[in-house]
Amino acid sequence: MARNNPKAVVIFSGGLDSTTVLYHAINQGYAIHALTFDYGQKHKIEIDHAREIISLNRNIIHTIIQLNTKLFLSSALTGHGTIPKNRQNINEYNIPVTYVPARNLIFLSIAVGYAESHNINDIFIGVNSQDYSGYPDCRDDFISSFEKTANLATKSGREGSTINIKTPLSKLDKKDIIIFGKNLGVPYNLTWSCYDPIVDNRGIYHPCMDCDSCILRENGFNNAGITDTIHV
Repeated sequence: MARNNPKAVVIFSGGLDSTTVLYHAINQGYAIHALTFDYGQKHKIEIDHAREIISLNRNIIHTIIQLNTKLFLSSALTGHGTIPKNRQNINEYNIPVTYVPARNLIFLSIAVGYAESHNINDIFIGVNSQDYSGYPDCRDDFISSFEKTANLATKSGREGSTINIKTPLSKLDKKDIIIFGKNLGVPYNLTWSCYDPIVDNRGIYHPCMDCDSCILRENGFNNAGITDTIHV
């Protein structure tokens, strides 16, 4: 990690979007502090993928934060309910059962505390236009409001050291994110998206290909004209 580079916190799940953001921040010259959250998600395999991606970028400081799973009891992603499959209207303006209560609010709050403790001003998160329809904590108005609150709530913000929430993918859909990321050299074969992975008799995880996240990923690669090598 270059000593004189500006520092940034990246909220990093090991998924397609957050890995694209990670590589964008690296490309921008930041010294990266990556935060990965274990919150009881069914697709906890994403954490192993996060570790593998970080292993390619050894100058990154990587912290895995364990949260109490009782925070998120109502979400299908944490084991309470069934993951929807083969939905026809993924982008409809209804909040799906895969919504995790206030997840990004909680993640960003922890990231702000971490950032202030390490004298970091910039926090990256991979929210994007395709998340807006279902998830209220992925929308621009939330991010803008949270950034204002973070600066009101912190010593650094009050003293003029502004906290910036950066959302470089906010106007992009999956196709554009994938094209953007390929130009950055993102190892998409190492990223994980599936909400409800299948485990074979060898203990190897495979994407279900039917959940919302798998469908959005597959459509994104197809629309970008790029082969998704995670399935090869």
